[in-house]
Amino acid sequence: MAAMGGSVSRRYAKAIFAIGVDKGNFEILGKELAELADLWKESPALRQTLENPVFKLSQKRTVLQSLMPRVAPARQVKSLALMLLERGRIAILPALARAYQEMCDEKLGRVRATVTSAQPLDIASEAEIRRALEKRTGKKVLMTTAVDPNLIGGVVAHVAGVVLDGSVASRLTALKTRLLN
Repeated sequence: MAAMGGSVSRRYAKAIFAIGVDKGNFEILGKELAELADLWKESPALRQTLENPVFKLSQKRTVLQSLMPRVAPARQVKSLALMLLERGRIAILPALARAYQEMCDEKLGRVRATVTSAQPLDIASEAEIRRALEKRTGKKVLMTTAVDPNLIGGVVAHVAGVVLDGSVASRLTALKTRLLN
């Protein structure tokens, strides 16, 4: 079912992305979809209300419409959210927002990366890592950082589904494996 949900969310994302490209507002639509998906993920009360069969569709629609002006004022996002609600697919909103974000990134020639280090990176190190990742991917890198003291040293980068592990911990593990074999 999860695979089907992913496929369905990609189809919806592709449709609204095409509309956004045609209208020239695909980035705005992406931001609004992300905000709506974040609200969905962060609000158990909203999820329970919109997924609960006890409430009538008209009541659910009223709840969703009351949120839309603050979260997603674009007509296209409102229409999409209401259509998902009416078709019983509102729960795919986070996956749809992720798929849409991937399409925006592809169109704009960028890729997202998470770089984890043993200690916080200084600005110069971040810039150097970003440049290296941009050279490797050939795209602009939108980088987030995280800290994991278990790495001992070095960095681990997650870029477009690829893990680049330059941590001391992984090198020690590899060395231990070689010594024991």
